[in-house]
Amino acid sequence: MPAGVSWTSYLKMFAASLLAMCAGAEVVHRYYRPDLTIPEIPPKPGELKTELLGLKERQHEPQNSSLPRTL
Repeated sequence: MPAGVSWTSYLKMFAASLLAMCAGAEVVHRYYRPDLTIPEIPPKPGELKTELLGLKERQHEPQNSSLPRTL
């Protein structure tokens, strides 16, 4: 294998890196929440507005400090 690493070590590192990559992609996807709808008529140049939907929802949630927070 590359760099004199055994097959088992190579496969373990490959699996760990693949898992980390997929987990990172999932976190980013959940944070940005992309709009997956396809409009009938595409917007004209300069009309497209993008927002961080996850951030927008968190800002509009009421802050209730009297209740204890749980994980």
